[in-house]
Amino acid sequence: MSTVDTPSPSPDAGRTITTNIPARLDRLPWSRWHWTIVIGLGTVWILDGLEVTVVGNIASRLAEPGSGLAITSGQITGVAAALYVAGACVGALFWGRLTDRFGRKKLFMITLAVYLAATALTAVSWEAWWFFLFRFLTGFGIGGEYAAINSAIDELIPANYRGRVDLMINGSFWLGAVGGSLLSIVALNTDLLAANVGWRLTFALGAVLALVILLVRRHVPESPRWLLIHGRDREAEEIVSGIERQVEQQKGERLPEPQGELEIHQRKSVTFMEIARTVFGRYRKRAVLGFSLFIGQAFLYNAITFGFGAILTKFFDVPADHTGYYFAVIAIGNFCGPLLLGKFFDTVGRRVMISGTYLLSGLLLFGTAWLFSQGSLGAGTLTACWCAVLFFASAGASSAYLTVSEIFPMETRAMSIAFFYALGTAAGGISGPLLFADLTSTGKVGDTVLAFSIGASLMCAAGLVAAFLAVRAERRSLEDIARPLTAAGRAKAATKSARPSQRTSGTPGGPAAPPAASRP
Repeated sequence: MSTVDTPSPSPDAGRTITTNIPARLDRLPWSRWHWTIVIGLGTVWILDGLEVTVVGNIASRLAEPGSGLAITSGQITGVAAALYVAGACVGALFWGRLTDRFGRKKLFMITLAVYLAATALTAVSWEAWWFFLFRFLTGFGIGGEYAAINSAIDELIPANYRGRVDLMINGSFWLGAVGGSLLSIVALNTDLLAANVGWRLTFALGAVLALVILLVRRHVPESPRWLLIHGRDREAEEIVSGIERQVEQQKGERLPEPQGELEIHQRKSVTFMEIARTVFGRYRKRAVLGFSLFIGQAFLYNAITFGFGAILTKFFDVPADHTGYYFAVIAIGNFCGPLLLGKFFDTVGRRVMISGTYLLSGLLLFGTAWLFSQGSLGAGTLTACWCAVLFFASAGASSAYLTVSEIFPMETRAMSIAFFYALGTAAGGISGPLLFADLTSTGKVGDTVLAFSIGASLMCAAGLVAAFLAVRAERRSLEDIARPLTAAGRAKAATKSARPSQRTSGTPGGPAAPPAASRP
């Protein structure tokens, strides 16, 4: 990586450097090192899935006398669920800004620690209002995780694999949902655990798992792209060189020569107003796309995730301690969607796959609502229908996070994820559980059909927006999709990198490293 010093136009600006680090990261083949990133960053979604599912499935038992809390089922699936999502929205905005300013790694360590502490405190709640408070704080931590982790994933994973990896990691939420469903079966079994003990142990287990992830995550590096922009190019060079050595050692051959350079004017921070002008001025259509995708999936998922157990018990007389079996089935369908469809987001393309998954899930949900209204569904067939709906909806929902994390400039990435997640989720994720709880609690088929239809309409509307506005980001570098705000001049072709220059990996003015082997 070469650097060329130029006069600083503002007091907080640094040097202007010419770098090929983004190209070096994008040309890497898949390796064991990338799996460490997937494990270190992706496993927290498993915890999130476990948390959300457990709360939904234990609602009926937690509301029974002897649970240790004076709380109703409606308060758990409505108020507590909405507070968890509200905490996530506030946390996303709060931590998202700090993530762009202080780095991905520092924040994804802090937010996981907040999540861990709040989950542990939920396990010892003794009053309903304490339970509500700790659910809010748990969401506050997980909201920061969304911004910090999705930023880090996209900036560390090669362009050819970014779509499928992002979908797979976000889809891993549903592995946690499977675990949460099965765990709730054990927790609700009063022959094994007392009514006031089982639900507490589930939250305590979540805290223990978070501690394990915290220890694993220490080995995930800071984003070299973030380091470059913030004047820490020597650290970026050390990290990327270390990754390259590991990959070459594993593959047993030299890596191909990176294609392209980028000129960046380093600076300490980007103002909030500059972020706002960029997202809502320069990229107005992309902002509309982000809002549409998040509102559609947020209503569908937050409403159904928190309320599916209540539907089973109210309409089909499924015992509270058996709802976990049904939820485990639809959770498996949810995970299989991103897992099996993810590669097509990198090959067929973003626009076709995003619009297709949203539209298909919406149309299938309309069909499910009609069958439900006709009385044609039982507990098993309703679960099968939801499994089909969510197979496509899960891939679409995961692609919403992928979309907003890659279509805006590097300097705004975490804040963009946070902003669209917070506003989209506030619109659908807070109102969804509250509205859905009210509609399903009436016991009237028509009210539940209405809730299904609202979710289906929003998913279809988002799919239509994506059909026109989705960005063809497949297999393209992040810097090509949205040029960094700190970029100076035009990107240089790789062939121009042979000119004399300074190296940031050694003493300024020292000898340049030998070129890598040419691409076959």
